[in-house]
Amino acid sequence: MRFLVGFLATMAILIGLFELHEGSRDLNITRTFVGETPVTIFRPQSAAPTPVIVIAHGFAGSQQLMQPFAETLARNGYIAVTFDFLGHGRNPLPMHGNINEGLTITAALLRELTDVAASARALPGSDGRLAMLGHSMASDIVVRFAQTHPDVEATVAVSVFSPVVTRASPRNLLVIVGALEPAMLRNEGLRIVNLAAGGTAIPGETYGHFPDGSARKLVLARGVEHIGVLYSHDSMVEAVRWMNAAFGDRPQDEVDSRGRWLALVFAGIVALAWPLSAWLPEVSTSRAGASLGWKALMTAALLPAILTPLLLWKMPTDFLPILLGDYLMLHFLLYGALSAATLFYLRKGQPPPVAKVAWARAAIAAAAVFAYNILAFGLPIDAYVFSFLPIPARLPLIAAIACGTLPYFIADEWLTRGSESRRGAYGLTKFCFLLSLAMAVALNPMKLFFLVIIVPAIVLLFTAFGLISRWSYAATRHPLPGAIANGAVFAWAIAVTFPMIVR
Repeated sequence: MRFLVGFLATMAILIGLFELHEGSRDLNITRTFVGETPVTIFRPQSAAPTPVIVIAHGFAGSQQLMQPFAETLARNGYIAVTFDFLGHGRNPLPMHGNINEGLTITAALLRELTDVAASARALPGSDGRLAMLGHSMASDIVVRFAQTHPDVEATVAVSVFSPVVTRASPRNLLVIVGALEPAMLRNEGLRIVNLAAGGTAIPGETYGHFPDGSARKLVLARGVEHIGVLYSHDSMVEAVRWMNAAFGDRPQDEVDSRGRWLALVFAGIVALAWPLSAWLPEVSTSRAGASLGWKALMTAALLPAILTPLLLWKMPTDFLPILLGDYLMLHFLLYGALSAATLFYLRKGQPPPVAKVAWARAAIAAAAVFAYNILAFGLPIDAYVFSFLPIPARLPLIAAIACGTLPYFIADEWLTRGSESRRGAYGLTKFCFLLSLAMAVALNPMKLFFLVIIVPAIVLLFTAFGLISRWSYAATRHPLPGAIANGAVFAWAIAVTFPMIVR
């Protein structure tokens, strides 16, 4: 069975990677810099002059996240340009300012977009015409740019929030919002289109006219949320149709469909971990862990979930040059400490379980699981999803955030494992952690709202790496290798994803 699963998982990975590679086979893709800003240019095969579309990612994103739009538009005859904003991806320069005040950072991002757009407009093969596409945070930035550059023919704002939109500006504005996104974003999209529709806007209807720049439309992409909207078939089709209408009708080619191939690749990577886990060394002579009953487990799961956001509510959490990463580090650290303290109290008076542990083998197993998580997941993520290989400035941040994630995962893995552990214990503790984050956001929505948007990503990470740590535990009979690997990979993911900022 392990051999069969390993074979099928390997085939899934190879097929998915092949299809992902084929998506860009007919494009000319080059990488360059505008100042310190990393830029990628996607060109169609045709040498005929064509409009340029500058594509900007959102908060905690990077230019890889916008590849579906870039490749789709390039295959449909446009030059598409993506880049990493200040503080994001592989851009070595941090953002400067107070995120709550916003104006300083917005001005800096707008200047960077202006430089990239000027360089893009001058590219060989450009016919001088320009359009904009931006997601989330960048939706406001591209709107502001288009308002100050009325020669921008069209703007696509994905998951938009922009208070500066007026009835007539920017020109030819398409709003795309995931149907499963927060109501606030759906309502914002409707508000923007209503400015031109006189308060009677209906999703899917176009209002105004392209020649005079008054065209407006709201699209609700079916079945997707804040990240899924970037992979939605609806999003791709509507973006191409909007650009074609703005620049003159042209034949529509296929649109990017990488979502299913990414799912196949990562499902294969997760599944392959099961047969590979059989190669891990046995670490403990017995199945180590707390082996908690339901009553004790509920106590150990709920107390940290409730106390952590309350204790952190008024504490200063802006001490690392990475936005929200410092709060997450403290949340993980305090949650793990409270979990360990609760477990110690519950076990008071009981002798600790006796088991012989081979610590050298534990280190080897932890290193092997960590290497698999980073390389097997990290390389395709970096190529097709978002920037995952860290620049030097982010290496100290990984170490700092690991000071919080490691205690949490060590405590959590011990709580949920053991010879008498309850089925569903791992899912329960992860649900309580997400509940704790929700409480933190409710207590401080202005500062922590973005954590709500990334919940689907956290759930996916908990699921994938939870399965791998479970198989690691079954092979090693000790929770420590999986805990160390998970703590390290979560620290890595947070440190390379959240934007660098100097306050």
